[in-house]
Amino acid sequence: MSLLNGLIGRRTGRQEIGQAGEDRALGYLEAKGLRLVQRNFRCKGGEIDLVMQDGDALVFVEVRKRASGSHGGAASSVTPRKQARLILAAQVFLQRHREPPPCRFDVVAIDGDRLQWLRNAIEA
Repeated sequence: MSLLNGLIGRRTGRQEIGQAGEDRALGYLEAKGLRLVQRNFRCKGGEIDLVMQDGDALVFVEVRKRASGSHGGAASSVTPRKQARLILAAQVFLQRHREPPPCRFDVVAIDGDRLQWLRNAIEA
């Protein structure tokens, strides 16, 4: 196996931390009754960590994880630019629906061991 092939598919420490945060958020939301529709939806210009179904509503979830809240916390790291990219990705995702369902944008903020679910955190 070449060095390049060995590097392809490897995750950085930061990616592994992000994946662990998404796993935790997914488990939490499923325990609250939401159902996973898609994970890590990517398109040109944006990405959505989790797309969930909550009753009739489609929920676009941004997961943010920080080791602690000492530098503003995970929730405050969802900048206006990040919000715009989420909205763009959601618009692309919704193109597969003839009639888009009711939607909302939630944030799951994880600061250390503390998880906070912020419903309707972003307005489109």
